[in-house]
Amino acid sequence: MNWNTWIRQIHRWLSIAFTAAVIVNIIAMFTIESEQPALWIGLLALFPLILLLLSGLYLFALPYVNRRRSAG
Repeated sequence: MNWNTWIRQIHRWLSIAFTAAVIVNIIAMFTIESEQPALWIGLLALFPLILLLLSGLYLFALPYVNRRRSAG
């Protein structure tokens, strides 16, 4: 497997992790009876979201970079 295939596969798994983290966050908001849920629950989805952003930007730019490399 080449590098681009690895990034694409990681991006897919990160989307599953992000979705699961958002679902956990929603469940925690409705089930925790205190005033404020723990801060780490709210930030749980932030880590996969940042990694999704980086891998998504890489995958978005990939065709343009390849087109420029093949033209020059």
